[in-house]
Amino acid sequence: MKVWVKYLIGIALGVLTAVFLPVDSATGSSVITFLTELFIRFGRYLVVPVIFSSAIVAINKLRSSKILLKSTAWTAGFIVISSLLLAFVGLVSILIAKLPRIPITNEIAGQITGLDVKTLILSLFPYSAFDTLREGSFLLVAFLFGSLIGWESASELTTFKPVFALADSLSQLFYHISVFFTEIMAIFSIAIMCNWTITFRAAFATGIYTSLVVMLIIDFVIIAGLIYPLIIRFVCHDPHPYRVLYASLAPMMLSFISGDSNLVLPLTIRHGKESLGIKRRISGFTYPLFSVFARGGSAMVAIISFIMIWRSYTALAISFSDIIWVFFTAFGLSFLLGGTPSGGSFILLTIICTAYGKGFETSYLLLQPAAVILCSFATLLDTATAMFGSYVVSVKTKMVEHHSITHFI
Repeated sequence: MKVWVKYLIGIALGVLTAVFLPVDSATGSSVITFLTELFIRFGRYLVVPVIFSSAIVAINKLRSSKILLKSTAWTAGFIVISSLLLAFVGLVSILIAKLPRIPITNEIAGQITGLDVKTLILSLFPYSAFDTLREGSFLLVAFLFGSLIGWESASELTTFKPVFALADSLSQLFYHISVFFTEIMAIFSIAIMCNWTITFRAAFATGIYTSLVVMLIIDFVIIAGLIYPLIIRFVCHDPHPYRVLYASLAPMMLSFISGDSNLVLPLTIRHGKESLGIKRRISGFTYPLFSVFARGGSAMVAIISFIMIWRSYTALAISFSDIIWVFFTAFGLSFLLGGTPSGGSFILLTIICTAYGKGFETSYLLLQPAAVILCSFATLLDTATAMFGSYVVSVKTKMVEHHSITHFI
């Protein structure tokens, strides 16, 4: 059975559980929330070890083969361009569509404190590189720590051969263990989807956020169903660009229901290798960087959300200078969300509202009931970016062995 079919069955069972069982009671909701948190933590269990060991192998091989600079250029280029593209699509869509205003409430600001640019930057770096083994959100430091070892081990191949051999063995070991974890997550997705459905049903029942959800769905279809395949078609000269979209089904499903970019990382790496044929030496380099820095989906959702909030507060049109400020603030801060694998888009919205001022400091509360939904779409788009972007880099660096679509997992 295909992996995406397993996740689809799990998601369907999660929806049915939320609909037909009394899980929306106080006790039932508490149990489902606990199980969801438990399963997400379980799914993150091997993320850092896989990233750390694979980074050593990837940097060592890329430096030895003298394509590290080329790989870096293509990866950085796609991250920046995709983030600009997603932010632009979000801006254009919200300026064209006139969504209904959100009723203003007198709700007091929640306990979201200390959120600023400095906090985001510090969230990327713990006090010690070894803290990455304790806290699963520090992917950047785990990647950089592994990259340093991989870089130095490539400088003296004979001297450091045992180091590389150990890292290579551990990388393969952790990968095979993570395959088991990704299979188990298909079962755990029942509880995750059940919890998501309860939250969605509560927000959707008011009818306030229906148009917003419809807009996000349309934007996702435009980006993942049209723009990204066109990029694959013309940049990679691939006559079958939708192969990448098909290979992305399971990762996108998990990312949408969990809203966690770290949780989905082992699944994206697996599909990149076993479906798209992306070699380990490049996947160990691209996927962590896309997971940390390619957060254009979060920028897009934050831009749409802020302008929707603006229109809810006033009937005046937002000025061009404010539009430019929101656009580039969301775009720039999106690169600092690597330390927040879940909830990044709402955190970004909170910072934008606070920084903008003029009575908008707590206006993000208008969308707080739909925060989970917003983060789901943001993570969904970021996952699609990672899948398409990694494929582009692997093709341009000739680090891919194409598989027949019938052999996709």
